Amino acid sequence: MSAVTEQNIHAVKEFLMGLQDRICQRLEAFEPSARFHEDAWQRDNGGMGRTRVLAGDVIEKGGVNFSHVRGDKLPPSATADRPELAGGSFEAMGVSLVIHPRNPYAPTSHANVRLFVVHKEGLDPVWWFGGGFDLTPYYGDDADCIQWHQQALDSLAPFGEDYYDRFKAWCDEYFFLKHRQEHRGIGGVFFDDFNELPFEESFALMQAVGNGYIEAYEPILAKHKDTPFGERERDFQLHRRGRYVEFNLVFDRGTHFGLQSGAGRTESILMSLPPEVKWTYGYEPEAGSPEAALTDYYLTGRDWLGRQTS
Repeated sequence: MSAVTEQNIHAVKEFLMGLQDRICQRLEAFEPSARFHEDAWQRDNGGMGRTRVLAGDVIEKGGVNFSHVRGDKLPPSATADRPELAGGSFEAMGVSLVIHPRNPYAPTSHANVRLFVVHKEGLDPVWWFGGGFDLTPYYGDDADCIQWHQQALDSLAPFGEDYYDRFKAWCDEYFFLKHRQEHRGIGGVFFDDFNELPFEESFALMQAVGNGYIEAYEPILAKHKDTPFGERERDFQLHRRGRYVEFNLVFDRGTHFGLQSGAGRTESILMSLPPEVKWTYGYEPEAGSPEAALTDYYLTGRDWLGRQTS
């Protein structure tokens, strides 16, 4: 593992804050008048962040957050796979976003890119990157799924032939609701604990993923934001949003880290939750319906680019 310097960390922070700005600008372009509200915050230990939330006509609720937090002791969620780091101090920075469109035909999207650095006496600073982007439709569209995954492939291609395949499989495995035996969405890419390339190359990979998100999502949102819908589609959207809430509260490592570490802000951590949601006991869509097609066809870990050879 190559060394990390304060200059390296500053460069990552500058990129992440700029990424937040660019994504917010491109999402605001969909709204006639609504704009992101920024809640800037500071912590006594030097931690800071910019929580940005949008409630508009196209985006019912969107959040694009930047945070840079520090802590004296790693929480259990961060040391589960790295017990040798238990007791170390840390700093973590990243951009995390979730977009919940109003139109049920427009998918929810999520992205996150981050850097983690751990300091422990007797060890050189340990660093790793993580991130990815994934798509959660309510009414599936094959063209959207292919475009989304093609952007992920294109973003990662300069770094090696196998990264998309590895990170796609990791995304399918990670965003899986074990208690329902169901994928959260149609996937994308996900990676964590990444330091197998030198720091600058690992950073460049993270940048490519962060920049790739809006290139993948912008045309999908534009395509579906004005699709006509009625009460049936809205009702289904609200029930499926329940699955999103279940995953974030039960399984999501970022949510768990934020709450366990005490370094984040609860409002910012739970920003990802949709504004309206339904749970109906024993709810099942009608067999053979467009609603049933979501789980029967789309949420199956499908190989959208036809890359599997076996």
